[in-house]
Amino acid sequence: MWLYGQENLPEKYQVDFDVLRQSNLKTSRAWAIKESLHGLWDCDNLEQAQQWWKRWYFWATHSRLEPVKKVARMVKRHIDGVMNYFLHPITNAASEGLNSQIQLLKQQARGYRNFSNLRVAILFHCGGLELYP
Repeated sequence: MWLYGQENLPEKYQVDFDVLRQSNLKTSRAWAIKESLHGLWDCDNLEQAQQWWKRWYFWATHSRLEPVKKVARMVKRHIDGVMNYFLHPITNAASEGLNSQIQLLKQQARGYRNFSNLRVAILFHCGGLELYP
């Protein structure tokens, strides 16, 4: 149940999970810290996000949970890139979607004889061509 995010927890686990979450377990604290990190994306601007991050980082690094501290330090190493989202709210979702389509083409064909054939298939299926008059 710990692997579910709060919004994705199935209804049948809700009661048991609430009991677990209220318990004084290290796992419960780690889960709460992890889930609270989602709140960063609710910030409206860079300044608000930076203040939010400072509070979360303090909580995570003072949690006395070494794995949580390790993850917090890792995120801190990349915090400039994370904060860039609040200046330029762009994600790589479109490129990931395109890459997924290309991988599907490769799987369906069971491989291409050469790169030229793969390139033609990508342009045909993903190029946005209008084939009908």
